Amino acid sequence: MAKAATMTVKMLSTADTGFFYVKKRNPKKQPEKMEMKKYDPVVRKHVIFKETKIK
Repeated sequence: MAKAATMTVKMLSTADTGFFYVKKRNPKKQPEKMEMKKYDPVVRKHVIFKETKIK
């Protein structure tokens, strides 16, 4: 069986609330770490989420 092309990453809020999203990305097409602006319901704002490892 072939290895999966996508990997699962944890997108952690930079507002230090502990809230996170789980996303998939293709490391061959996107070698740099992901960073996106999404909604954090704990602080009720859109903040930047940065990629971290899933433990």
